[in-house]
Amino acid sequence: MDKAGAVTVKVPASAANLGPGFDCLGLALDIWNQVSFRPAESGITITIEGEGVEELPLDYSNLILRAAERLYEKEGKIFPKGIEIECRNQVPVSSGLGSSSAAVIAGLLGAKKMLNSAVSNQDLLELAVEFEGHADNVAACLLGGLVIATSSTNGWITEKIPIHPLNLVVVLPKINLSTRQARAALPQTVKYHDAVSNLANTALLVHALREGRKDLLYNAMQDSLHQPYRLSLIPGAEQAIRAAYHAGAYGAALSGAGPSLFAFGDEKLEKIGEAMQAEFEKIHIPSRIFQTCSSQDGAH
Repeated sequence: MDKAGAVTVKVPASAANLGPGFDCLGLALDIWNQVSFRPAESGITITIEGEGVEELPLDYSNLILRAAERLYEKEGKIFPKGIEIECRNQVPVSSGLGSSSAAVIAGLLGAKKMLNSAVSNQDLLELAVEFEGHADNVAACLLGGLVIATSSTNGWITEKIPIHPLNLVVVLPKINLSTRQARAALPQTVKYHDAVSNLANTALLVHALREGRKDLLYNAMQDSLHQPYRLSLIPGAEQAIRAAYHAGAYGAALSGAGPSLFAFGDEKLEKIGEAMQAEFEKIHIPSRIFQTCSSQDGAH
C-alpha cells in the first residue's frame, strides 16, 4: 500500500488441463491483469481498460469486488463505503485463459493488503474455489508456474512443480463458448481404458515439463476425457491442433475449456500460430494470436 492508501495487484493468465490433466493441472502464463484499489469518499467506482472493456460488469456483480468483499466478510470487517477499482487487462475474457480466476485472486489479494491481513495462501485458495468450483486456474494464478491441485477431506492440496521455462503461442478464435456449455458436453461415464490412459499421460506430462523433455510432450498431452467432446464445439479446433504439430509444435491442446488453443514451441512460434490461425480462416472464423511464455511468478 502506498502513501495515498492505494493497492496495486498483478495477476497472470493461466492454462488449465494441458491436455490430460483434467481439473488438476494449471500453468501460469506471462499475460497479466493489473488492478488498483484506491480509497474514495463514498461509492464504488470500477473502470476497465483493455480486455473485457465491453463485457465486464461495473457494478456489484463484478468478480473483483465480490471477492474482495468476501475476504472482508471472512475477517469480520466492514467493506469500505468508498473505493475506486481500476483494471488494466491483458487477459481475454471467456477465453479459457483463466480471466475469472484472475479477477477473483485480484480481489482477494487487494483486500488482503487493504486489511493488512495475515490470511494464508491456503485460505485464499479455499475462498477462490468458492467462486470457481475447482482449483486448477486459481492455484496457478496465485502461485505461478505449474501447479497440481486436488481436493481432500481437509481442503485443497496444491503443489507447485519446478519446471523449465516454456514458450508457447495461444490462438483465440472468435467463438462464444461458456464453461457451462463445455462442461455440459462431457459424458457422465468414461471407459476404463480412457481413464488409465489419462492417468499415465498426466504423470508423463508432469515428468516431461519438470525435466524439460520436449520430446515427450506429444504423447504426454494426449487426452481422452474432455478434449474429444469439447473440440467438436469449436469449429476448426481439431484442424488447428494438427496444424500446430505440422508447423513444429512440441505439444498442443485446448486451454481449459476453450475456445483458446495453445501450442508449445520455440523459434517456430510465429509459424505455429499462423498455421493454427489459417485453419480458422478457412472456415471464416477470425482469431487472435498471443505469443507468450510460462510464468514462475504468480499473483503479487
